[in-house]
Amino acid sequence: MNSTPQMSRQEFIDRMRQKVEGALGRVADAVNEAPPGQIVAGSEEQVRDAFADLRRDAYEMAMQMRVDAAEAAFPPSQGPGHRPDQAQ
Repeated sequence: MNSTPQMSRQEFIDRMRQKVEGALGRVADAVNEAPPGQIVAGSEEQVRDAFADLRRDAYEMAMQMRVDAAEAAFPPSQGPGHRPDQAQ
């Protein structure tokens, strides 16, 4: 049993799907727009950037979703004046 709250794997995939499709579209566009005979040189930088952006977006979203899951696992506090050790 894992005591650390975790994000939903499927929700993460669903939320990233549009970003993945956008990155793949950028790759296709970069390769298609590269001059004949210079496909690698004419598209490599754009492809690298597309995947770098996707990697960053995926990691940021995963981290935020994990933090959100952890925060949701704890009940809200009862205010600054209440401390559990003050119970009678």
